[in-house]
Amino acid sequence: MKHIILSVCLTAPIVLSGCQTAYYSAMEKVGIHKRDILVDRVEDARDAQTDTQEEFQTAYERLVTLTNFDGGEIEKVYNQLNDDYESSEAAAKRVSDKIDAVEDVAEDLFDEWQEELQQYSNQRLRAASERKLKDTERQFNQLLRSMRRAESKMAPILATLKDNVLYLKHNLNAAAIAAIKGEFDSLKTEISALITDMSRAIEDSNEFIDTLKAQG
Repeated sequence: MKHIILSVCLTAPIVLSGCQTAYYSAMEKVGIHKRDILVDRVEDARDAQTDTQEEFQTAYERLVTLTNFDGGEIEKVYNQLNDDYESSEAAAKRVSDKIDAVEDVAEDLFDEWQEELQQYSNQRLRAASERKLKDTERQFNQLLRSMRRAESKMAPILATLKDNVLYLKHNLNAAAIAAIKGEFDSLKTEISALITDMSRAIEDSNEFIDTLKAQG
């Protein structure tokens, strides 16, 4: 059901807001609420980041190989690095899309939660719910910052990686590899930092998922 509605929405972006409402309504009818959808999307984003980590790790290892290159089939090495670049680029795009989807449903969930606070007649329960809302928002904002921090590092790395791939494409010789070894060393450092940031975002994702599931 949710995949059918989502497909319709994606083919008609001009009515995206209406589609979101219809999507939430349809999901609620089968017992799936915004909180559940948010958990699913955070899990999807976490898994996408894990996959992307692996892609960038592969690129990192390829750069190490190139840095230590001492002869062999340079065209083969170029093709492997180009494959690494294309896979990393596609994985990075998936991560960005998943983070956007997480942010969308989180905003809708928190807006709904805030509005429903006004429906309480018991002030004690209202205050308790409001505290839980603020705590959940605070934890989510930390998660989103972690995700966006890692995301922001991907584009510059991909741009540098593409430059190196293009350079090798038109200079398939050992001298070309030697000429950009300094670029490789810098790129390895940047990729290593990205992988660390992604690990932090994945940990934050797991903690946030645990929090939402505990709230039940």
